[in-house]
Amino acid sequence: MTTALVTGASAGIGAEFCRQLAASGHNLVLVARTPDRLEASAAALRAEHGIRVEVLAADLADRADLQRVADRLTLTGADHVDLLVNNAGFGMDRAFLDADISQEERALDVMCRAVLVLSHAAGRAMTKSGYGGIINVSSVASFVAMGTYSAVKAWVTTFSEGLAVDLAPHGVVVTALCPGFTHTEFHERAQMNMSHLPQALWLDARDVVDEALADARRGRPISVPGLPYKVLTGVLTVLPRGLVTRASSALARGRRNRSGQVISRG
Repeated sequence: MTTALVTGASAGIGAEFCRQLAASGHNLVLVARTPDRLEASAAALRAEHGIRVEVLAADLADRADLQRVADRLTLTGADHVDLLVNNAGFGMDRAFLDADISQEERALDVMCRAVLVLSHAAGRAMTKSGYGGIINVSSVASFVAMGTYSAVKAWVTTFSEGLAVDLAPHGVVVTALCPGFTHTEFHERAQMNMSHLPQALWLDARDVVDEALADARRGRPISVPGLPYKVLTGVLTVLPRGLVTRASSALARGRRNRSGQVISRG
């Protein structure tokens, strides 16, 4: 039986990864900052699917906590992790100069440095065993230019593409998952008014994760769920970059006028 480690596992897309992986027979290692929610999720997954579920409470912005998660990825034998899902993260709808710099630094720590460190640990372990997979949750925002969030997600997408090439000869698949707006609890928790967004642009977390896992099985380095976002990202890659950045800036200003909240994914 294989084992998957999922960060940001307590809610949203991360929790959906856990549900679908458990249903397919994976043992799980759940990582997030909230031990109570992790324990509740673990108990439910064990009861429903009869799998082994470990709980690893960690703040990925804390280097000691991050190293504990990295160390878990290096274990061998029955404790070997076959699939790493780097999902933890958060988004900020504030202009860069209006944001607290500590929050900007935290974004880099959680969504860049943690992905770097955990992918390194998992990649080394998986190449030794000759198989495995890494799914790094990025965003369609990685194709535009909307402040720090776009920047960190652009790094995740590009990093994943390069790592996919490096690890493919060793039997390890790397996929950057780039979803658009997805129905989770976090917009409500952040009290963001998303009523302006057309229903056609909303994705269901179940569909996002299902497509991501299917694309990973196919060995695809980038997974963009949903036809509207496939079309959008295809267009963005051929448009002049100056046009993309100007349109991105205008859209970002409009969103900040409606909300200045932060959305967290664990």
